[in-house]
Amino acid sequence: MIPRYQVVVFAILLGASAAMGAVLWQLRDRAHRRLLAGEDSTPTHAPVIAPVEQAMLMVANDADDSLEARPLDLPLPPDPDARARAVLGKLLDLYAAPGAAHPVPGGAKSIEQVFLLPATARDGAAVDGADAGSGASKAPARGDDAQSGSELAVVNLTNAFAANHPSGLETEMLTILSICATLHANLPRVTEVRFLVDGEQRATLAGHADLTRTYLATNAEAAEGAQP
Repeated sequence: MIPRYQVVVFAILLGASAAMGAVLWQLRDRAHRRLLAGEDSTPTHAPVIAPVEQAMLMVANDADDSLEARPLDLPLPPDPDARARAVLGKLLDLYAAPGAAHPVPGGAKSIEQVFLLPATARDGAAVDGADAGSGASKAPARGDDAQSGSELAVVNLTNAFAANHPSGLETEMLTILSICATLHANLPRVTEVRFLVDGEQRATLAGHADLTRTYLATNAEAAEGAQP
């Protein structure tokens, strides 16, 4: 004679199996109905591949404190913000490469975001490459004096990039000037550049170069070969 507890256990297992079977059947039936309805979670559009174009990078050289124009073929998206981030990412990749003439760690991942705004009246003064090192400044830009169609680029760097950047006025200014000149060379409407670090204003890049000011991108190229 089968013990009563075994009968109870068997009944429980049988009930659980029936319940699981019912759930599986419902799931199978639901998936079948979705297929019949044409529901498909696969992408319907192929990923967009940016066309390759020639970009001009203004690469810093610590040996003579200069900027060297270096043309490179890069995939550049049509969106101006994304294009600006792409060229700056490649510039910082060059600095992070072994044997770089201006070694700075971090690479493209150091650029969190670049966005462009109309260059209109703002608080604070714009400074060029020659004035930035000494702290002298131009008069604040006025809305009626702003060039028609000119843009301000806001470059948002990561905190890791600023924390690991080599300290020193010359090397910090070369990084800033090369970023400004590269933006203007590839996006001529960018005439001014401001810098943020993790979305916040920071006093200096690595203890020396002022990040509270607006830099004139149009004057960065003219500073080639000059002490920043």
